[in-house]
Amino acid sequence: MVPLLLLSLLAPDQTGSKTPAAPSFLREIVPVFTRLGCNQGACHGKGAGQNGFRLSLRGYAPAQDHESITREFSGRRVSAAAPPESELLRKITGEAPHEGGKLVDKAAREYRVLHDWILAGMPGPDANEPALEKITLDPLPDQGSTGDRWRLKVRAHWKDGQHHDVTWLARFTSNNNAIASVTPDGAVTLEGPGETAIQVGFQSEVTVATVRVPHRVNTPSPDRLPPSSHPIDRSIARQLEALRIPMSGLADDATWLRRVCLDLTGRLPTPAQVDAFVTDADPGKYGHQVDKLLATPEFVDLWTLFLAELFQNRRERDHDVRGLPGVRSFHAWLREEVAAGTPWDALARRILLATGTVSQDPAVGYWIVGVGEAQPANSEMPAMIAQAFLGTRVGCAQCHNHPTERYTQEDYLHQAAYLSRLKLERKGPRQGDTSLVPLADPAAKTGVSHPRGGPFLEPRPLDRTKANLQADADPRAHLTAWVTAQANPFFARAMANRIWRHLMGRGLVEPVDDLRATNPAANPELLDLLEREFRTSGYRFNHLIRFIATSQAYRRSSATLEGNKTDERHHSHFPARRLPAEVLLDALCQATGSPEDFPGHPRGTRAVQLADPGLPSRFLTTFGRSERVTACACEKSGDVTLPQVLHLLNGDRLLEKINHPSGVLARVSKGGGTPLQKADTLHRICLARPMDAVGIKAFQEALAERDANPDEVLADLFWSLLNSKEFSFQH
Repeated sequence: MVPLLLLSLLAPDQTGSKTPAAPSFLREIVPVFTRLGCNQGACHGKGAGQNGFRLSLRGYAPAQDHESITREFSGRRVSAAAPPESELLRKITGEAPHEGGKLVDKAAREYRVLHDWILAGMPGPDANEPALEKITLDPLPDQGSTGDRWRLKVRAHWKDGQHHDVTWLARFTSNNNAIASVTPDGAVTLEGPGETAIQVGFQSEVTVATVRVPHRVNTPSPDRLPPSSHPIDRSIARQLEALRIPMSGLADDATWLRRVCLDLTGRLPTPAQVDAFVTDADPGKYGHQVDKLLATPEFVDLWTLFLAELFQNRRERDHDVRGLPGVRSFHAWLREEVAAGTPWDALARRILLATGTVSQDPAVGYWIVGVGEAQPANSEMPAMIAQAFLGTRVGCAQCHNHPTERYTQEDYLHQAAYLSRLKLERKGPRQGDTSLVPLADPAAKTGVSHPRGGPFLEPRPLDRTKANLQADADPRAHLTAWVTAQANPFFARAMANRIWRHLMGRGLVEPVDDLRATNPAANPELLDLLEREFRTSGYRFNHLIRFIATSQAYRRSSATLEGNKTDERHHSHFPARRLPAEVLLDALCQATGSPEDFPGHPRGTRAVQLADPGLPSRFLTTFGRSERVTACACEKSGDVTLPQVLHLLNGDRLLEKINHPSGVLARVSKGGGTPLQKADTLHRICLARPMDAVGIKAFQEALAERDANPDEVLADLFWSLLNSKEFSFQH
């Protein structure tokens, strides 16, 4: 029989006590597994583990990990009596078969820490150990040159005031290896010109190091650029100057007018509108034009579509209880709010506090789609709220700590607790209206149980401030107040970033719903400016849209220079992009004078006015309309694909529109003027500009061909204009 004293020496310590020399399980052992990749999703951190050994993903459940390491299979993975013979150590050094291969040598610090921890009796997580408060980096140079090498130094700050160098345990990732690469031990090499960030993580805390490498040659911007006092232009100019990237010149007035009409109303400017704007000598005409467009019903239609996609207004994927009438009622309600100029914070409050049935409050539809058939606190709603209103992705924290942000599983559950007293009383369409009840059980406690059997978690916002709730009040009221508070920068920042993307083709943070410390803005100063401008305006959409659309940045030409043709982040030129599916279809209908026929809608209904994203349309599906299953604008594809090209080149529908007997081509062909004048008219209709010398020459050569029919040549020209990149792209 083994003496009891010997058993006590060999058994892993479950009490949390340890000798002074024993490495900390939380501060050292779990970070070692993370650094070596053992608890990553591709290895033992995946749901089912790997080869019978399972760790929590990136160490989010340390007590569970300690149990797996020390207790499973009678503790055969570790040997306190002979640490070097532990299967754990033999596998990571390659002495025993290991699918992950050899990870460290015996001389490595990681090996020594694990060895000493096993020798000390494998103490578990110590509940009395001070928690990690933050991590910081020692300062780096403001900028460097290609080939420079820097070394990052990471310090962990604990809540008891202590701080330690944890560089050897930290995780390092470059956001762009073409600009700066980083080794696992924090050695940074500057690879090429540009600006990027190095992500640094330790335990659940993250931070970033910004790396800037100016271009070697300072290419001057064109002399014809007029000075600008606009705050947006000053911010962009400072960054471009620091990076030595030249700015392209300004677009001509016709190009700008086409751009702003499509972005604000989804409509092409008419030739008469173009002529009037181009000949207007008033320097304030840009602001006046923006104001006119913002006051049109077409702007209301387009911005309603923008919000309908954000709020995922669609029928449910399974067991839909709202039906098409519910989708249409929410769309109509959104349109009324846009037309009334409802500010973003007021709109958010209306939606987040929606109550009752869809017929009583159409905004309940947002909750029906998000909650589905689950309990509200266990549904997609906590993640949807953070994504739509705060521009951040927390859905992964429902199961484990966020991999690149400080949000833990507990943070997610605390926010979900705000919905714990909600009840969605679902009824089929024939049974009555589905209803959202805020305080379904007055006697119920407000909070959720931890899925791993931890403490009962009461409501708390993501910033971890204390929530003082009134017992008889809807807990959502506190959540809504925190989300829309002036002190919450993410609320205004997320929407400002979305609006910037809508107008400028790319968010300052991409993806637009992934605002986090480790995904910094391309121009942090500019995003701060937009957030402040939006917030101080009272969260008014029109104000921020006008603020952006009247800047020189928005007037910038899409033509690139030698020094900025590779720039995709810093707005040295306007980014050309394909028109959204709905806007492109409407533009084709407008240019041809042949409206689209949508099932169940009157002839002449525009694509941007459609409420239901599930309405059958081969064109809209081919060109990537949003299915509204997430709040991310990236769901709306702007890619150019072969099926899209073939749809326009070979599709019968476009030819039917071109050859419509009462369409634009028929009217132009039958009208007065020479063939060249008619061709110029088609250019003005499609491209908002007259024919250039190249176009005139090509058209005249086509007319000069033997047996050429002027009407057929004109039709061919019209088809080629509608299939041109200049027509289908915003530029």
